[in-house]
Amino acid sequence: MPIATPEQYAEMIDRAKVGSFAYPAINITSSQTVTAAIQGFAEAESDGIIQVSVGGAEYASGSTVKDRVRGSLALAAYATEVAKGYGVTIALHTDHCVKKNLDSWVRPLLEIEAEQVKNGGLPTFQSHMYDGSDVPLEENLSIAAELLSFSQAARTILEIEVGVVGGEEDGHEAEINEKLYTTPEDGLRTVEVLGSGEKGRYLTALTFGNVHGVYKPGAVKLRPAILKEIQDVVGGKLGKDKPFDLVFHGGSGSTAEEISAAVDFGVIKMNIDTDTQYAFTRPVVGHMFTQYDGVLKVDGEVGNKKAYDPRAWGKLAEAGMAARVVEACQQLRSAGHKM
Repeated sequence: MPIATPEQYAEMIDRAKVGSFAYPAINITSSQTVTAAIQGFAEAESDGIIQVSVGGAEYASGSTVKDRVRGSLALAAYATEVAKGYGVTIALHTDHCVKKNLDSWVRPLLEIEAEQVKNGGLPTFQSHMYDGSDVPLEENLSIAAELLSFSQAARTILEIEVGVVGGEEDGHEAEINEKLYTTPEDGLRTVEVLGSGEKGRYLTALTFGNVHGVYKPGAVKLRPAILKEIQDVVGGKLGKDKPFDLVFHGGSGSTAEEISAAVDFGVIKMNIDTDTQYAFTRPVVGHMFTQYDGVLKVDGEVGNKKAYDPRAWGKLAEAGMAARVVEACQQLRSAGHKM
């Protein structure tokens, strides 16, 4: 199936872990960005993940409506139909749901999906992220434990964050300080509360200096060795190699070496938003500048319909974003890996 079943999603994660590669997780906000992301995965011959943030979901429902549940379902429905034409397996994910948004977004989606499963169907999304980085660790894990139980009923996977990603994303801000680095003690406490799979599968975003936003290469001070240290400490206690299925947040501005090291240490999913936003928009800017006398009715002229037809610049935007997805697949080593 073009959209992963729960079993296929688990297999995707397992294959990435064993094969030492990671899937790009591309944020989408519209039908065009959905198409562009899936096109990029197909061109790279890679399975992949597309994800929607709370702001993206609100925008997709209608920018004057802002219904985050309806927008999420709309994007998922579009992706479910369009993915049938591309020959790769796509997982659907909701991204960065902070505590204050749980009751108006992820919990309703989990309720819908639990009902779908109860009626013999498949859940709309394959995973949901709860971002508890803005509350104390014990509260974070307590809420995560509750959501993990709900996730099992909905046959979805929960993603959590242990630590803090700096910068700003979708209205959620965090300072850039020592809290950006998760500790081995945090990792041990996580498995004490959530288990190591027996209570339900979850993905873990351990932070190692990650920052959301726009940065030049080298500007973000990442310490991927922290991931190895936590995996080794927790793995030693559990008798298991690389016990965490890791997620890399805030990757813009990271060097190729930092990304490669993170994947070596167990990262199986890397979020990409800032870079693909730019890759989508940049070709549109070029089109508008070079075709200005066609897209505008200058000096009383009528312009050129072929230039201002949204499909003209839309195709360029989609191709630009797809190319950046291909680049991400190559960098994360998922290119050529499809079920």
